[in-house]
Amino acid sequence: MKLLLLGATGLVGNKALELALANAAISEVIAPTRTPLPARDRLLNPVAERLEELVQSSISHQPDAVLCALGTTQAKAGSKEAFRYVDHELPIAFGKAAFDAGIKTYALVSAMGASATSVNFYTRTKGEVERDIQKIGFQSLTICRPSLIGGERKETRRAERAALALVRLLAPVLPKKFHLNPAEAIAAAALDAVIAAKPGNHFIYAEQMR
Repeated sequence: MKLLLLGATGLVGNKALELALANAAISEVIAPTRTPLPARDRLLNPVAERLEELVQSSISHQPDAVLCALGTTQAKAGSKEAFRYVDHELPIAFGKAAFDAGIKTYALVSAMGASATSVNFYTRTKGEVERDIQKIGFQSLTICRPSLIGGERKETRRAERAALALVRLLAPVLPKKFHLNPAEAIAAAALDAVIAAKPGNHFIYAEQMR
């Protein structure tokens, strides 16, 4: 199968890329990015400054499924609008184009606590993208809701680093759903979901991604 992978330069997306290229079930990975990826066998890497410019060209390669690991922070994006563009507008734009092209399988990496009615901007945006991706009507839709993500990022996120340290310290007394989720475990869960393409809408929660 051909996989359209969104967010391949991020922590979870990069792990998904490695796993997909190592999986015999994946014949090609189409990974649109803003910065070029190193050349790899079975990797097609369209590049443009703004990812929405790559929606139609990526879909034209006829992927069988979409795995969306797009995500940023408001601090890195620079504004609420820029954050929402990455975490809501792009997943929905690619999702609608994929569905219109006959693609029936989509997996989304969201976040624990996602809720369209949340007073917190981050979790509300995550809840809204979950709500809106479900409205599209994919035959097989999987939404992964990890807790804090463990792994080495290319960029520094001071607040996240402090939270990760606290979670590690409190791990013995925290409920399992609040433990760290390794990036590779999240990527593996999402990849397994698109390969299996189980009909219906499914959620994979933090405690299931260890």
